[in-house]
Amino acid sequence: MTVILLRHGRSTANTSHMLAGRTPGVELDEVGHVQAKNLLTRLTGLEIAEIVRSPLMRCRQTVQPLATDRGLTPTIDDRLAEVDYGQWTGRKLGDLVREPLWKVVQQHASAAVFPGGEGLAQVQARAVAAIREHDRRLADTHGKDVVWVACSHGDVIKAILADALATHLDGFQRIVAEPASISVVRYTDTRPFVLRVNDTGGDFSGLAVADAPKSVPGGEVPGSGADESSADEAGEGHSTRGG
Repeated sequence: MTVILLRHGRSTANTSHMLAGRTPGVELDEVGHVQAKNLLTRLTGLEIAEIVRSPLMRCRQTVQPLATDRGLTPTIDDRLAEVDYGQWTGRKLGDLVREPLWKVVQQHASAAVFPGGEGLAQVQARAVAAIREHDRRLADTHGKDVVWVACSHGDVIKAILADALATHLDGFQRIVAEPASISVVRYTDTRPFVLRVNDTGGDFSGLAVADAPKSVPGGEVPGSGADESSADEAGEGHSTRGG
């Protein structure tokens, strides 16, 4: 199964350099609305089985044009919501960098717990569980590899990608997820395959390929001369099951 991890478009908080968190009423700005409409072009020709989104307004606004165009009703999952930054919510980033916890967030994220909020390890656990559960559900429903969209927030997407890359959460700040960026993970029975990260471009038609990637010695890809049958026997054949 293939999930498009979509970060919401640019919001009013992004340009004010404020840590919005779960502050009510944070909307897309003009650029963000354009980015949301541009999704129709970016994903042209790609069949989308389902859209799952964070409950926050900026994610709703981001997926609405795509949902309307495809005749889909997005599923809301609270586990894809923004980090609960607790007492940090609504504060200026310029002020937060002076807090001792800032260095922990940057260098030892697995130990970071926001005052009055949640820890980044908790965020990763809930978000990864959500993605994998929806992925398995869609695998059971469709019985084949389908593409679906999960719209969430920067730190949440970075935490999901860290898991897919088998990277410790302490290194998740090395991953970038800009507003309206798309990252793509294909889950199989054995492992996830990260196909794209922080892609702000337009052509995603290649995601429609039914076969999942194969991992073979030398890094060859199917059709390049590698012995695909041997790779299949080694347990790296394509799968339509969620991971």
